[in-house]
Amino acid sequence: MTAEPNETPDATPAEGVRLPARTVPFPRSISAEAQAALRRLVNAEGVPFNALHVLPELHDIDGWMRLKAAADAQYGAALASLAGQLRSSVETVEVEGATVHVATPAEPGADDAIYVDLHGGALVMGGGAACRTGAQMQADQLGLRCWGIDYRMPPEHPYPAALDDCLAVYRRLLQRYPAHRIVVGGRSAGGNLAAAMLLRARDEGLPLPAALVLLSPEVDLTESGDSFALNPLVDVVLPHSLMPQNRLYAAGADLAHPYLSPLFGDFSRGFVPTFIQSGTRDLFLSNAVRLHRALRRANVPCELHVFEAMPHGGFMGAPEDRELRAEVHRFVHAHLPDAT
Repeated sequence: MTAEPNETPDATPAEGVRLPARTVPFPRSISAEAQAALRRLVNAEGVPFNALHVLPELHDIDGWMRLKAAADAQYGAALASLAGQLRSSVETVEVEGATVHVATPAEPGADDAIYVDLHGGALVMGGGAACRTGAQMQADQLGLRCWGIDYRMPPEHPYPAALDDCLAVYRRLLQRYPAHRIVVGGRSAGGNLAAAMLLRARDEGLPLPAALVLLSPEVDLTESGDSFALNPLVDVVLPHSLMPQNRLYAAGADLAHPYLSPLFGDFSRGFVPTFIQSGTRDLFLSNAVRLHRALRRANVPCELHVFEAMPHGGFMGAPEDRELRAEVHRFVHAHLPDAT
């Protein structure tokens, strides 16, 4: 039964749904560890700690450099505790000016298979020690040699520097490995670069890899999806828009161009089987949902995994995170059938 509107016929239509002031509770439908992770990320008033940061103005280069240094130090400290748990060895090499951390698992599987890892960090942060550790983590979890690309970032190196680095490394890999023995993956901003790299590689006539893994990908720098209106502050990890970082990265280029926002690419011209993950509280949920539909419309094999109440980047070690890692392992090895 539909209620009759009380407004007069000439009333101006509403532009959206007005919500009452409220507190969104942490749900009991997730593990106790996941609930605890959400609680740790807000203060006593329920405000996400990450919402308290003030970003520099777009042209404040010194401010951005200080922010990057502080964030990278925080990332490094957070990952330092993992150092004793990681079993893979790692060496750092240069590939046509791009820095790559090559991690080799203690018990490697197929030597002719490679996982390419692109780190997150809003296209501005997350390089250095965090990228190096991330490559080791992927090598450990997948049992595959991993190339973690420590791509250049703004403000010193805006678009297309990061994408150029990714393409240079991918071309080098193609000289050493058949394309069907390579899987590319990226988290958050790294998901943007992973998808954009494949679109550009295809446009340049390069063979595409076996598959693509996108974890909460930042594939729409225009931030046009529904979750950008619904999930601010609800996402305790990514509580606000990343538009300042997006504009810093783009340096005046069109944010809707497929090499900056791969969501708007033409997938009917060929793409690869894709794994996409997000969570119901993820600010980037719409990115995942819309990209999944775009790939399905183009008849590209695609899996979409949306986790209950998961914010951007996961729960930092809860059972749901382990379940996600198992799904990624299954997907990667299904597309590298000879790898163990």
